[in-house]
Amino acid sequence: MIDYDGRRFRAPDGDTATEAVYHQQGDLVWGEVAGGAVRRGWTAGTRGPDGTLSMGYTIVFATGEVVCGRSVNTPELTSDGRVRLHERWERYGPHAATGVSYIEEVA
Repeated sequence: MIDYDGRRFRAPDGDTATEAVYHQQGDLVWGEVAGGAVRRGWTAGTRGPDGTLSMGYTIVFATGEVVCGRSVNTPELTSDGRVRLHERWERYGPHAATGVSYIEEVA
């Protein structure tokens, strides 16, 4: 079972200055996001038995835009043993959107 506590994640092909640091207690998982295009962000949710994360998030971008949403993050392991999260996300509000993205554990 994946323990997310202390793991750091970045997008593999995007804004590599933005980094998320995850924490975990039991099935509760939360994280802080900052750097690059993100002034500050937070995510919190639960980890299922298979390691899947069900999360809510709020992000404040450098532009001042604030977005909120939710995501379901399915883990997979890279060839070198790091965790990659396949994120299915939904953003709420005036800029509502849905999509899929990936973040990978920083080695």
